[in-house]
Amino acid sequence: MIQLGLNLLLNGKQYIINQRQVGLITNQTGVNENLDCNVDLLSAFCCISALFSPEHGFFGNAQDGQKINSSIDKRQLIPIHSLYADKRKPTQEMVDGLDMLIYDIQDVGSRFYTYISTLFLSMETASECGIDFVVLDRPNPISGILVEGNILDPEFKSFVGPHPTPMRHGMTVGELAQLFRAEMDLDLSLTVVPMEGWERWMWFDQTGLQWVPPSPNMPTVETAMVYPGMCLIEGTNLSEGRGTTKPFEWIGAPWIDGYDLAEKLNQLNLGGVLFRQIHFKPEFSKYAKEMCYGVQIHITDRLTARPIEISLHLISIVIASYPDQFEFRSRFFNLLAGTDKIQEALLNNKSITKISQSWQYKSMQFEKKRQAHLIY
Repeated sequence: MIQLGLNLLLNGKQYIINQRQVGLITNQTGVNENLDCNVDLLSAFCCISALFSPEHGFFGNAQDGQKINSSIDKRQLIPIHSLYADKRKPTQEMVDGLDMLIYDIQDVGSRFYTYISTLFLSMETASECGIDFVVLDRPNPISGILVEGNILDPEFKSFVGPHPTPMRHGMTVGELAQLFRAEMDLDLSLTVVPMEGWERWMWFDQTGLQWVPPSPNMPTVETAMVYPGMCLIEGTNLSEGRGTTKPFEWIGAPWIDGYDLAEKLNQLNLGGVLFRQIHFKPEFSKYAKEMCYGVQIHITDRLTARPIEISLHLISIVIASYPDQFEFRSRFFNLLAGTDKIQEALLNNKSITKISQSWQYKSMQFEKKRQAHLIY
């Protein structure tokens, strides 16, 4: 079993936090291998004066996009400042009296998963206010080798794309923090407490740790595997499976012929994936209470499957098959994609091979650039 940054901090590196006034940025994923809460564990060595919660809230029970109010942790009687409300960046008032911010949240390895935006903005606040910043590192659940997808165009920077990284960046949050500090040129005292025993080839189910869903629609490691591509479906009028037991694995709409879509996708012989026709009825989100038809994405070999290319092939086939029904949610799709060129290429029937080739050079440049910030 690997040792988390949290473990190493508590077993040998307590001096980092001893007698400090700490603000802890965390949620329900902030646990050790025994599922003990980081708030309880860290409180033995420092004064946790404030908690900060990302999207989905401190307990991870809020749906995507749902505004969360600040509150009080009833167990510890510590204020919980919501960073998914009117303000998404910690304010001077929130950090007043603190001399350290600690970030301890499980990420999923995709640019548009908003926890790294919270990391990014919190680092800015720490720099502006002269506060030390500590990241307790955790695994990239979809391994740290593959880099996939286009690099964010700066004009499409948003909360679902805080920095020019690929859709699938192949980095841990500690490594991203080091990259962010360097590229933002922050005057910041940053300490990354690394893991012990984690290697880049590891997927989460090879770590020996328990999977705590980072958000309501990220129930399993399998969800995280397809998410780097299937999140793009959010920027269309297809259901991405929210409101079902298989978010991001079930894709469809009331006007889709699932048998036809599955057949066309399987005929492509894409590596590491098979498609099965399905019927599903979302309880909420797109097409709530309506019967949808589509496909389930079955990853058969996670080393060869390329979720971003899979999603682009799926969208391309739906555009060709249902030109009168399919629609992009144009602005949001472009924010997720980090460019308007992918949507334009899909509408102009460009091959997926050409689309993926268009980002290869910049992706290679990113892989070279990230080397300086890799820990493992």
